[in-house]
Amino acid sequence: MESTGAASSRLGIGTLSKHTGCNIETIRYYERIGLLSPATRSEGGHRLYGEAQRRRLGFIRRARELGFTLDQIRTLLRLADGGRYTCAQVKRITVHHLEEVRRKVADLRTIGRVLEQMAATCDGGTVPKCPVIDALFDSAPSAPQAQRRRSHRRPTSGGLR
Repeated sequence: MESTGAASSRLGIGTLSKHTGCNIETIRYYERIGLLSPATRSEGGHRLYGEAQRRRLGFIRRARELGFTLDQIRTLLRLADGGRYTCAQVKRITVHHLEEVRRKVADLRTIGRVLEQMAATCDGGTVPKCPVIDALFDSAPSAPQAQRRRSHRRPTSGGLR
């Protein structure tokens, strides 16, 4: 690493990865797609990241942990970067994401109920005939996501049969 004061406050990609808990390849990916500004390079060609990039990567990682898509994160960062955002704009994105999360939770609960019903039909015997396998072969696709694709709206209660 360079010996200047500015370079000493720079982090290599491995150190940045350790500080943020973000995989090295993921950091490179975020650079490639423009979520993270390109790193400066040392004389030896190694990536060097500053505090602003570390904070931004922390933002991206936390947003990903909360399930925001890369497009949603890009929008939030664009708003923050311009400094001309309102809390209402951020809230709108967050509420939309929350609605998506709630739909997914409902879908997962439905799937859980169906799996419980399927497992209850199986006695766990040693014969090759299995009601779970039969149900998987015999049932028409009716997962909540397939229903939403067909109807373009939220599945109704009962979802899977």
